[in-house]
Amino acid sequence: QVHMVESGGGLVQPGGSLRLSCAASGIPFRINVMGWYRQAPGKERELVATITSGGTTNYADSVKGRFTISRDNAKSTVYLQMNSLKPEDTATYYCKMTAAFGSDYWGQGTQVTVSS
Repeated sequence: QVHMVESGGGLVQPGGSLRLSCAASGIPFRINVMGWYRQAPGKERELVATITSGGTTNYADSVKGRFTISRDNAKSTVYLQMNSLKPEDTATYYCKMTAAFGSDYWGQGTQVTVSS
């Protein structure tokens, strides 16, 4: 049974930092791509960042230079270091892991609120 555990969300002031983690267990295939997405109230879910098994990263323009995605393959864990946070970064953040044969696995979501 697949189990995804996200952590690290919370309330932070503008300019602050947070680090999100997402650990997976029970995925029966090799995990190729790990990523983070976010969804703000009334908006569609959008890509934040992805990282391949080889370490190639991709970022949304809105977070380039502020967010850093990384992964620990041995732990099946993906991280998102978020610096210089802005109120517009407020959203529910979801991790997604794409395994062999195109299987997608989503985390339960963690709330990030940036407010003074």
